Amino acid sequence: MIVFDGRGILLDVEGTTSSISFVYDVLFEHAKRHVAEFLIARRGDPAVQAAARGLATAAGLPADACDDEAGLARVALAAIDFMNRDVKDTSLKALQGMIWRSGFESGEIVSHVFPDVPPAVALWSDSGLDVRIYSSGSIEAQQLFFRHTSAGDLTPYLRGHYDTTTGPKREQASYAAIAADMGLAPRQILFVSDVGAELDAARAAGMATALAVRPGNRDAGGLYEHEAVTSFAEIET
Repeated sequence: MIVFDGRGILLDVEGTTSSISFVYDVLFEHAKRHVAEFLIARRGDPAVQAAARGLATAAGLPADACDDEAGLARVALAAIDFMNRDVKDTSLKALQGMIWRSGFESGEIVSHVFPDVPPAVALWSDSGLDVRIYSSGSIEAQQLFFRHTSAGDLTPYLRGHYDTTTGPKREQASYAAIAADMGLAPRQILFVSDVGAELDAARAAGMATALAVRPGNRDAGGLYEHEAVTSFAEIET
């Protein structure tokens, strides 16, 4: 049990609010299946163009890789390779979010959340706590994820979202920037994640921390000990 008397709660997604298997076996697989056709069909969309060019640059492809279908097919292969290696590339995350939108809106994808998550975020929000999300997935993808969960739309309980455009999740400065954006002292924020290095960075920035222990999670690693919770019900506010 963790007793937290602060004013904000910052949550990771994969391995914290949702299972790792859902992210890899459902979301990533959906993106892999559709990425080539999506890039070609939406090549005239400026947002898709920007994501494709950013991904091409990150993958070391030539500048004209996005100019024709053959080049876009190479970009799609690079995207699949990045997903297979779990590369945290901002352009890839933006592209994934755009692909997932159609899947969520069609009902093909429904987000998995652990059963303790919906009542906890509702309770925290209703009690006046500022609940936000920090994930390597794009902000658009986060919003889609929490709008289309198996428990319904959870976005009314979330006041904000952060992704890697704020900064890497394993760097202290990222958490300092989030605290500043929330308008709270870091010590007034509890960060919950399944990754020790992320929790270490948040603690170095002054935040309170909690290690999410969920079925299927990997060893957390990290330098410091962080109090563990197996359910959000174990966080008393």
